[in-house]
Amino acid sequence: MSNNRLSAVRLADPYFEREKKRYDLPLPSREYILRIVEEQGKPVSFEALCALLDIQTTEEDLFERRLRAMEREAQLMRNRKAAYIVPERASLIAGRVDGHPDGYGFLVPDDGSDDLILEARQMRKVLHRDRALVRAVGVDRKGRREAVIVEVLQRANTTIVGRVLIEHGIALVVPENRRINQDILIAPTGGLPVRAGEVVNVEIIEQPDRHAKPIGRIIEVLGNYADPGMEIEIALRKHQLPFEFSAAAQTEAEALPVDVAVEDWCGAVDLRDLPLVTIDGETARDFDDAVFAAPDGNGWRLVVAIADVSHYVRPDSALDGDARDRGNSVYFPRRVIPMLPEKLSNGLCSLNPDVDRLAMVCEMQIAENGEITAYVFQHAVFRSRARLTYGQVWNWLSGIDAPVDELHRRLMPHLQALESVYRVLRVARDQRGAIDFETIETVMLFNDQGKIANIVPSQRNDAHRLIEECMLAANVCASDFLQTKKQPCLYRIHEGPTPEKLENLRNFLKEFGLVLGGGDDPTAKDYATLLEAIKTRPDAQLLQTVMLRSLRQAVYSPDNVGHFGLSYDHYTHFTSPIRRYPDLLVHRAIKAVLAGQVYAPGNWHELGQHCSMTERRADEATRDVTNWLKCYYMRDRIGESFAGTIASVVSFGIFVALDTVYVEGLIHVSELGDEYFRFDNLRHQMVGERTGRRFRLGDRLQVQLVRADLESGRIDFVLAAT
Repeated sequence: MSNNRLSAVRLADPYFEREKKRYDLPLPSREYILRIVEEQGKPVSFEALCALLDIQTTEEDLFERRLRAMEREAQLMRNRKAAYIVPERASLIAGRVDGHPDGYGFLVPDDGSDDLILEARQMRKVLHRDRALVRAVGVDRKGRREAVIVEVLQRANTTIVGRVLIEHGIALVVPENRRINQDILIAPTGGLPVRAGEVVNVEIIEQPDRHAKPIGRIIEVLGNYADPGMEIEIALRKHQLPFEFSAAAQTEAEALPVDVAVEDWCGAVDLRDLPLVTIDGETARDFDDAVFAAPDGNGWRLVVAIADVSHYVRPDSALDGDARDRGNSVYFPRRVIPMLPEKLSNGLCSLNPDVDRLAMVCEMQIAENGEITAYVFQHAVFRSRARLTYGQVWNWLSGIDAPVDELHRRLMPHLQALESVYRVLRVARDQRGAIDFETIETVMLFNDQGKIANIVPSQRNDAHRLIEECMLAANVCASDFLQTKKQPCLYRIHEGPTPEKLENLRNFLKEFGLVLGGGDDPTAKDYATLLEAIKTRPDAQLLQTVMLRSLRQAVYSPDNVGHFGLSYDHYTHFTSPIRRYPDLLVHRAIKAVLAGQVYAPGNWHELGQHCSMTERRADEATRDVTNWLKCYYMRDRIGESFAGTIASVVSFGIFVALDTVYVEGLIHVSELGDEYFRFDNLRHQMVGERTGRRFRLGDRLQVQLVRADLESGRIDFVLAAT
């Protein structure tokens, strides 16, 4: 049906013009379909809906597909007579299921309303991360809404990693993810042969329901728990991290040249005479940023060159699809799962010394007060002069060492200029009021068998901070450029505390005679001022931890609300397109603006949610791996006593972080003493009901290690005898 033959009913669609831009033969929009169904005030059959919306016979298949998509997303549902209704009219709520290790779960509604409790009996029908429609049926004793599952909309788990258990000749797989609390029955013709205790990957061939457990077949035998690298293999599958590139992406990567081709320079500014250098860690293999600085008038010229990944990874290519799915590189101890194939990440897009490389360059003018007074973005070709390390650069700048070869001596004036830029940017950061929490980062040292030999604090010096400030400056310029040009993009946003968390924080601080400024709307500067005031106190770590936990998590979003922690009105990620997909999108957006175009990769909100999810997924996977490695490391130290600090207080006990080995473990509430202990969430403490003995966040304790269980990943302490 051509547009000029569409009926008045179809042309009355408020979103007709939008649909016409997307499709040659526009169907009624989802919003219009919902309105028509709601207006009927009763369930509507497919045939009746086709008549109401003037759907032609030739369009019925496409229209039915749209309705099915709306069903999958819980915008519509069908009753037992297959007629369509709007879920809200049936008092139904759509959302994602979050399982709990104790057997019950939650329904996290799509509309952002409060979670609903799903008791263990309801959780038999679903697995963690499934999507479902539920009906609220009451309130539990804690005042939380309870729900029953009406329909499972979408199954999230097709494969599950776990450990084989054989009971009475029946093989089960116990999921590694404790949020999936149903064992998987292995079908008699269940795939590969296995032994009890082995770690396997199982494909779900029958999903659970109220009367039956899930059934699967084994598709991969990974080995035994203690096998080298097993912790990573488990984490990859448990968190569904893509770790193998598609054949199409590999083919595209193989077709790329080894070196930058001269024809790729077209339109690029030639900066090969500029002595840019990379400064990274000792073990870094991919170098995505290079820097240069020199005095310029009353300030400095600062140049930040970032690998031009977007030149090689084009929209809608297989490489782009794989990079988008991964969202970011994942850095495990001793292994990296890169966002891009090695030919790009360690080759064409790695800013190795003495080779031509394409880059997106941000050139800035920095005033004496640290203000960025001007900037320009350009596509360039350049050649890194040297691959330097943080330790090397800081030893030279602090006078501990001196460059021994002529190349490094020639670079020293530029390194000194970079340090000067860092100093003024740092002053501007402090005046702006950016929050600077002091945290201890650790490094795992491994033996020849691939297990932890030691855990030590990582050493950060001002060379790390120098590069950090240069990257922050370039990121701010990128966000300002795109915002000014009205080009949509993904901002890196960080919102301030919620009213509830702010009230809890103020109440906690009041007990210490402290006040956070800013009233109902504190700024980062208010936080920074208080942090500065408490840093010499013996309880500074406790206070800082509680302040940090009051803040929300940073995410990616097209809606710019600023970055609270850094105290920026706008901020984005531009400087790591090798390892972060949002940075690649920002590069494409900047290039589009420079070419007088608009970049539109799809739904920016969905992209932001996806990239935020992949970031959280990577964090959870690396946390699992490091926890397992630490557990393995502690197995040989059962019975030893350690000094530590209470790192968190929860309803079932206290977690203690050890001083010297940087490992955290649990003292269960039942091990705290011969009395009942009450959990005080607001004051972050456990209080004995009979003696009033307190265990509070930040308290110092002497503990004894009693358990380090690899299968559960748990490290358990008891109070050491005094």
